[in-house]
Amino acid sequence: MDYPKTLNFVFRLPTKILFGPGAAKEVGMEVDELKGIKALIVTDRDLVKTDLVKIVRNALGAKCVGVFSDVTPDTGVHIVNAGAEYGRRIGADVLVSVGGGSAIDTAKGMAICLTKGGRLEDHTGLNFLDGPIMPHIVIPTTAGTGSEVTYAAVIKDHEQKRKLLFADNFLVPNVAILDPKMTIGMPKRLTAATGMDALSHCIEAIHSMQREPIADGLAFHGIRMIREFLPRAVENGEDIIARGQMLIAATIAGAAFSNSQVGMVHALAHCIGARFGVPHGIANSILLPHCILYNLDACPDRYSRIAEAMGKEIKGMEPLKAGEQAAIAMWEFTKAIGMPQTLREVNVEESVLEQCANDALMDGAIVYNPRPIFHPAEILKVYQKAF
Repeated sequence: MDYPKTLNFVFRLPTKILFGPGAAKEVGMEVDELKGIKALIVTDRDLVKTDLVKIVRNALGAKCVGVFSDVTPDTGVHIVNAGAEYGRRIGADVLVSVGGGSAIDTAKGMAICLTKGGRLEDHTGLNFLDGPIMPHIVIPTTAGTGSEVTYAAVIKDHEQKRKLLFADNFLVPNVAILDPKMTIGMPKRLTAATGMDALSHCIEAIHSMQREPIADGLAFHGIRMIREFLPRAVENGEDIIARGQMLIAATIAGAAFSNSQVGMVHALAHCIGARFGVPHGIANSILLPHCILYNLDACPDRYSRIAEAMGKEIKGMEPLKAGEQAAIAMWEFTKAIGMPQTLREVNVEESVLEQCANDALMDGAIVYNPRPIFHPAEILKVYQKAF
């Protein structure tokens, strides 16, 4: 592998992980272990109507003092502030997020406010916390974001139509409970989209400027798992094995990219999501092969290995041709699981792409891209090819 001759790196994975069908019922014991007394469930408006939240609430019993269920897709600063205010009123001392990335990130933001005081806007930036924050247990109901083991939260400023990044090692959840039964109800499109989010995490971790061997090991294994089990989970949502393996893949992808970082796929996807409401996994899925081709000259060996992990036969190929197979594999894979192939299909307006390119150049993820990007015109060309 093409690591620098003097490779120094740090790898963190402080989250306790519980896995297994029915593991969500163990949440009460995890609250006890964290010395919690008053647990607040954080979930979204749809999930609160389902049995999934009931399962968690019943498992918590008297420890559950409330449910905050105002979370929406692309959660916002105003939602976090409302949740934190509710948490203060009921005296919560531990948060249990039940849902996908929006619920998890909302709880992360709430934990900041409940510990540090004030509103979320008072605590923006990187490495801004000076100590541990309110304990947080995550029970994912999607398999994609990896937020259950990451140190970041992405919260949308709906007024400014931009996504804000909050990143600090103290944001990493204390416990992740991976219960495949909690993902059984995911629709096909959401299953595919969240799975592609996890796949993009693996690929960007591998090609990142901050890549390192432990994260590589996780990411390559994650790619193989997603290649095998995501089509199964999309085809048959009741396949408990596929659901479980996708939960594990999403979590190890989260562990990989939170140590190695992501790149231009995420930078470009963040801007499309903020301006047009395109779900993050779908935006990543569309942009991923185009970004691979843009970066190809910078790391053909790594893309060759990604192509191999996706099942491509590259023996005897020139490095660039072999690396190109990674992009081809992405197009083939996303078509097979029913993902849209162009930005036009998800109602992105071509006239706004130039502004999106300007915004993407300012996104923190762009720093770790393997091919340096200095001008928005380079990003605009990628957007136009994806359009």
